[in-house]
Amino acid sequence: MSLLINFVAFQIGWFATVMSGANNLAWAGTLVASAIIVLHLWRVSNPSKELLLIALVGAIGAVWDSALVALGFTVYPFGTLIEGTAPHWIVAMWMLFATTLNISMRWLRRRWLLAGVFGAIFGPLAFYGGYKLGGVTFPDVTNAMIVLSIGWAVFMPMLLALATKLDGTKTTPTAPHFKQRQPV
Repeated sequence: MSLLINFVAFQIGWFATVMSGANNLAWAGTLVASAIIVLHLWRVSNPSKELLLIALVGAIGAVWDSALVALGFTVYPFGTLIEGTAPHWIVAMWMLFATTLNISMRWLRRRWLLAGVFGAIFGPLAFYGGYKLGGVTFPDVTNAMIVLSIGWAVFMPMLLALATKLDGTKTTPTAPHFKQRQPV
């Protein structure tokens, strides 16, 4: 059930951020993503570890997407706070994506090649969906898709490795769950 909730919550957040970013309501999408992240942190066993993962993935995403903007591969119509950088809603989406790494994307762990292929295909497809909804434009669609594919082929295994180290969803057994052996 947790896997389904995580997957559906991400889809809702993805759609909210893209649609708000496309319609000059970028803060609305960022707020939806933030609410989903807070709920995620409330449900996990170690929120501080998971929050560190979310913050690091957000920072990685901010740098990557800002580089794409600065190099002219992507253009965002709304939500940019600093000229030449990624908008806040796409950074919120990266942080939202981090909430899937230890739950609905967990099955990709230690399957580095598959994770790379998965990233190379589905990362650009997500951006293409955002493009079709008006959240992002590409001066050259083909070049943008190639760059996004290469980037996501690298990011998926890297982010999954980071998530494995910062897994705040693992439950660690505590003493009351174990029967103490009585001395004989």
